[in-house]
This record gives sequence, structure tokens and C-alpha cells, in this order.
Amino acid sequence: MSEGIILKGVGGFYEVLESGGDAIYTCKVRGIHRKEGGITPLAGDRVTFEIIDETKKEGRIDRILERRNYFIRPPVANIDQLAIVVSVASPSPDFMLVDKLLITCISKNIKPLIVINKADLDTNNGIEKIKKAYKNTGFPVLVLSKFFPDWYEDLHKHLIGNATAFAGQSGVGKSTILNAVLKSWVMETGEVSERIQRGKHTTRHVQLFRLNEGGYIMDTPGFSSFSVLEVGYQDLQNYYPEFNRKTEECRFKGCSHTGEPDCAVRELYNEGEIDQGRYYRYIELYKELKKIYDNRYRR
Repeated sequence: MSEGIILKGVGGFYEVLESGGDAIYTCKVRGIHRKEGGITPLAGDRVTFEIIDETKKEGRIDRILERRNYFIRPPVANIDQLAIVVSVASPSPDFMLVDKLLITCISKNIKPLIVINKADLDTNNGIEKIKKAYKNTGFPVLVLSKFFPDWYEDLHKHLIGNATAFAGQSGVGKSTILNAVLKSWVMETGEVSERIQRGKHTTRHVQLFRLNEGGYIMDTPGFSSFSVLEVGYQDLQNYYPEFNRKTEECRFKGCSHTGEPDCAVRELYNEGEIDQGRYYRYIELYKELKKIYDNRYRR
């Protein structure tokens, strides 16, 4: 039995890259797996499979190995890193979306990478404002522009060895970044060179591309099903790394950091250690989640 990773799945057929090699097999799922109520395979899944025809490169998936994480939309599994793309302008940054994606990353044990794109449009110190907002989270922040190709080298260093997907609001330039990565650092295996000859970004299925120095790029149709509703309002503070070093110093145990007296997190905010916008978005999310909780259990 061989092991591999699913690169793409369409119409019940899955492209599986054999571990430790370059061979890609077209596989179907073993019938008994379906009868036993097995989970649906996703791009990014690690699987065991049986080679049925070596010449035709055909196989049959036997088992899906344990997932580290997964999403329903887009249907993808085992993301190591999520590159959260935000543009300096055109469109203006949606910081609430960035915050929600960061919460999603922490909840699913995914490394966040904040990518500031369209740096060439910065006319009002926008780059520094975004950097300042997330400085004390400890998450890496990169700056890109399609007019400065050399800046992509910093991104490349973060991609090596990781399975990376991209997320962000429409129009921030995810497609431009993906195309630059695919054309520069993707393994020239099989039909990959043909696949990346594309114009507009019209991805309908998740597809993984192997990087020539290790790791994968996950080309997805976009993240639309992430939600912070799975996070309880009492636990929301745990998803803000810049809060964590002070939460134990609050006067009241169980402090929500939304207005209680002698709140250590509020002190950090007053000292400028927590970005104003990020702090107020936290309060907005806290109130939203608490309202949902209260309505759910109101009798």
C-alpha cells in the first residue's frame, strides 16, 4: 500500500501524488469506504492507496489518514499556513475580516501570515498603520507589490515547507500573488506547466501545487464558510495573543476586558500596546457572540 497526498478531486476522481516521488495517480475511493460511511476525501488529505495500473497511473484510495484541520468551503484539509491578504487601498482594508481569519487560524491550529499587498498604492502611511495594528500579535507581516518582484522573496521563504492557502476580501490581489508564485516556484512536474497558463483566476476546485523547495500552494476558489460562531464569547480573549500576557492581572476573575474596573488588558490599550481599532473590534465581536449565546439559551 502506498501513501500520498490528494492534489485535486473532481467528479469522484482524485489526483494523488505519491509520497517521496513525482508520480501522480488518478484514483477512485474504495467501495467499502463509502459503504462504511467514510468521510469524503478532500484536497490536502493524506491517504493510503493501492496502485491498480502502473502504466496508466491508476489507483484506489483505501484510507484517509487523520486530519489536522479541514474546511467545508473551500473543501480542503491539512492547511499549515493561511496567508491573509489585505490591500493598502482599492479596496480599503477590511480589518474585521482579518481579525476573524486570525481567530479561525488559531482555532484550527494554522499559522497565520499577514500579507499587505498593493504597497505601490500607499499614499497615506497605510502600510505602517496595518503593521502597527498587528505588531503585538507576534504574527509575521509581509509587504508586496506586483511592481517590485524582489519583495516576493520574503513570501517565498515563508512558503517553503508549508501547505499554504490564501484568503482575503475580493480585489486584494490574491490571484496576482498566486500566479506569481505558481510561475516562479512550482515544481515542473507532469502537466503543471500547462495548468498555470491561465488568465483570470477562475478556480472552481481546490488544487495543490508542489513547490520546488518543499511545501504546497493551495489554489482555492476562496474562503466563504469560516465563522467565529464556534468560539464562545467567554473564550474570545484567548484568540488575541496581545491580550494573553496581562489577562491574569485583571482584578476580576473571568474579566471580559470590555469595561470592567482594574482591567489589565484595558491598561495595555491605554498604554498604546493594543491597537485601538483591533480592541474595539474585539468588543464588537464579544457583544455579538454573547448576544447569540443569550438568545440561544433564552427560554
